[in-house]
Amino acid sequence: MLQMRPNCECCDRDLSPSDEQIYICSFECTWCAACVAGFPAGRCPNCAGLLTPRPTRSPEKLVNNPASVERVFNPDCLTAR
Repeated sequence: MLQMRPNCECCDRDLSPSDEQIYICSFECTWCAACVAGFPAGRCPNCAGLLTPRPTRSPEKLVNNPASVERVFNPDCLTAR
């Protein structure tokens, strides 16, 4: 099972598992709403996939299924805008 990423891959901002303004593509690349607003056609800059809202995870489920602590950061996404 893939774990929820803890940060925006573009700006490296911390993201909460309960934040409803987070977006993912089919490869689960993870972006905050502010960065997504600048992506051409609202597509993932890594794979050009459609971005959709990331499901949230309830606090009680985080106990046994925590979000990842591994950060993914791609500063090159800024040039894809």
